[in-house]
Formats: sequence, C-alpha cells, structure tokens
Amino acid sequence: MPGTAPEPMLAAGGTVGRLFAEEVRRGPERIALDDERGTVGYGQLHARAMRAASLLETYGVRRGDAVAILSENRREYVELLLGCAWIGAVLACPNTRGSSEELGHALRLSAASVAFVSERFEQAFRQARHEIGRTVVFGEPYEAALRSATDRVPPESAESEDILVILYTSGTTGFAKGAAISHRAMVARCLISIVDATVFPGSTFLGWAPFFHMAGADNVLATLMTGGKVVVMDGFDAGRLIDRLEREPVGLLSLMPATVQPLLDAYRGTPSRPKGVSLVGSMADLVPPALLAEITERVGAPYRNSFGSTETGPAPASRGRIPIGVAPESFAKTQSSFCALRLVDPEGADVEDGEPGEALVRSPTMFSGYWRMPELDSEIFAGGWYRMGDVLRRNPDGTLDFVDRRKYLIKSGGENIYPAEIERLLASSPDVAEAVVVRRPDARWGEVPVAFVVARRAGLQAADVISLCRGRVASFKVPKDVVFVAAEDIPRSATGKIKRHELEARLQAT
Repeated sequence: MPGTAPEPMLAAGGTVGRLFAEEVRRGPERIALDDERGTVGYGQLHARAMRAASLLETYGVRRGDAVAILSENRREYVELLLGCAWIGAVLACPNTRGSSEELGHALRLSAASVAFVSERFEQAFRQARHEIGRTVVFGEPYEAALRSATDRVPPESAESEDILVILYTSGTTGFAKGAAISHRAMVARCLISIVDATVFPGSTFLGWAPFFHMAGADNVLATLMTGGKVVVMDGFDAGRLIDRLEREPVGLLSLMPATVQPLLDAYRGTPSRPKGVSLVGSMADLVPPALLAEITERVGAPYRNSFGSTETGPAPASRGRIPIGVAPESFAKTQSSFCALRLVDPEGADVEDGEPGEALVRSPTMFSGYWRMPELDSEIFAGGWYRMGDVLRRNPDGTLDFVDRRKYLIKSGGENIYPAEIERLLASSPDVAEAVVVRRPDARWGEVPVAFVVARRAGLQAADVISLCRGRVASFKVPKDVVFVAAEDIPRSATGKIKRHELEARLQAT
C-alpha cells in the first residue's frame, strides 16, 4: 500500500476526487454528463460515484489497488473513474481494440482483482486469458451491485501522488506498457491546458474519443474539475457531432487526424454551422494542410498544433495554433507552459539551437513510470528527466521542429504502432524468412504500416501475410500492403541495422 505523505504535502496536493467534489458543492444541479439516456447533474454523478467507491471497498479494493474496465464510452466509465479517484484506487483502462492476446496481457499486467465490463465487450473479456476473479457487467448486474452497496460516503483516501489511471501504450518490444498517471499529473494537465487555452472552464466537451486514451480521459476529468459538461458519445459519429455543434458551443472540439476528412465530408452539402468552437483538433502535422484550412474555416476555430504523449500529457509542445483558413507550410511547435525541455546528443550533452537532439522533458504533467515495469523506468528516466525518444530541433524564435523518432514508431490515427510487434509475429511463421515493417503516409490515418517480406515459401501471397496478423493484433496494426523482396534487397548499415527510411523512400517511388 502507498505510504502517507507528510502533512504539508497533503495540504499542498490536490486530487481529482476532491476537486470534482468542490464543483459539486458549487452547483449540484448543473449538468455534468449528457448522453443518449439523458442528463446527469453534478450532485447525481457524485452520489453514484460514491456508491461505486463503496462497492469497490465492499469488494476489498483499497488505496493503491487496481480495478480494470473494458467498455465503450458510457456514463458508468466516468462513475468508476471518480469512485476510484476518491478512495485512491487505480483504474486500468485497456484498449478495447486489442486482440484477445493483447487484452489478456493488459489485464494480467494490471493485477486487478475486479473488472467492470460492458455487454459489448463481455465476450472479448472472457476470451482474453487473465486472472481476474470478480467481474461486474454493466446494465442490471452493475445497478444491482450499486444498490447493494452502502450509501455511506467512504472517507477520502487518495493523495496527489497516488496513481489514478493506467493508460496502455504500445511497446518497442511489442508488449503493451501501462502508463501510470497520478492525481498530481492529471490536475497539472488540466491547469497547464487552461493556461495554454486548450481547456476552457465551464465549457462543453464532446467526449467521443475513447476514454482509454488520454484524448478522452484527460479531457473528461479536466472538464469535470472545472465545472463543464461532458457529452458522452459512443465513438466518432460525424452526424452526431454536427448535430451537437449546431445546438451548443463547445470548448475544445477533439479531432484525431483520421476524423477530419469524414467530418468535412458530412458537412458538405449541409447549411449547418457550429454554434461556437474555441479550438479544434490535435496533431496538425498528420493532417494534410489543405484539410487544416478547410476544417478551421468550417468550424470557425484555429487548429491545435500539439506535440505530447500519454506519458507527458500536453508537454512538451502543445500550445501552438494553426490560424483559421491557413494551409501551413511549417508545423513548428510552441513549447507548453510550465515545461522544461532539453535537446541532447547521444552522449547526453545539450545541443546548440538549430541542431537535432533527443527531447528530455520535466513537467508536473509527467506520468509516474510504467505500471509494474520498473526495469523500463531506469531506461527512460535519466537524471530526473524523461526521455521521450523523439528528436526535435529548436529554431531561433524558440519554436520546435519535429525531426524524427529515436525509436521507430508509426502513428496511425492517433494510435502508436511499433514495428517490432508485427515483425515478430510475421517472423514466427515458417513461411516468412524476414519481415520489416515501415510507415507510409496516408491521407486519412496520417501513417499506416506496410510490410516488406522475404518469403521462405514459394507462392506466398500478400493475403497470406496479412492473415497472419488478423485476430492476433489490433486491426489498425495489420499491414495495409505487403511488398515481397529478396533478402539482399533489404538495405542495411555497416553494423547490420535496417535502413527503414530507404524502404520508405522505395514506397514513395512506386
């Protein structure tokens, strides 16, 4: 069990549960959640969250213990987030898009003794091999469990450095890592986003992005800690987004790169205009410039030129804007507030402005390491700095250009894909002698994986290679194309390292 901080530290540390409770006190009748079932006031949401907290305690969950959830976006997800926040429990949020193997790994890694599952993912949960003994299914089983719990509000047990959520990210070795994000980090992400005008207190947030992603979890909690309303949406639906935008103003309109074109397509031919949007989007450099100009004009708001990660939150560089109607020629980033950033060479020495260097970050938004993977923490934290693995260049005006990733990574529709995972899977087949996965630009997804394969079996087809991946990794990780090559045609350095950028160039030339 986590230790207890000294009294001055307790007084200095805010928690998500306490800050939400303060908003409840300020206005219990205000709408906190809005979904297809109706609206939920702050007071009602708090009461159900406290009932969920009591239920968790009945199940033996204590401060520092993990609870797993496998579900689409729904109000119960938020109730459990807030219930865990109050008693200091940890909500582990696996990616529902994962295969059975991936889900099983994430659930085992969580070491949770209790899981909450929606009907939609109950079968996937059962098929994933794990050791979770108690399962509660949303719907009547969950409601009955809540009714059985005491209505006594449990004592607040959480402290600011306690872990609140585990959000899973792909690993360089192909195994998911659980980024452990504390109350301190979540509160800091909210505060810095307010300073940098990416969170707008009291505003409406359209929560369609999965709650197992930072785009969902961070913004939902920030909205509820600042008195706003969360519209809980079951994934991206352009028509429903347009309807909501027409009816009420929103603060941040969260869009992933892959959703920009579908939203524009849905808008075309309609007279609908948003009632008011303060800011739109994320990851501008993964969106074609012409689409940035078009979407900003359509919604009447600048585009967020962000650069962060699950581990760092908005840091190090998410304060920039693409102005309305502009098709940018540069995607230079603006450093986030309350964030220290060093760019270093391979020996750890600071580089001069204009020279590329790996990003080392310090910020109160920082995660607390990888859940139950201390061996990884020693690799990524160096001298009190977090090594992002991204190479940036600082310009004379202080802006930052993204240069490359130190460890090769594919960003597809907001999801991280590490080639090692797919390569290991393909190489395990007796029909494949070698496989190399690289990224290819894609108008919708930003980047997609493509596999270069050295066949061991004559007559091996692209469909055969793709079938090796289907059902074993999430669908977004399945190669979109397969290129067959001879072993000697795979470019390598003098030390034998594969030159992935040359393979990328080969794709561009075809």
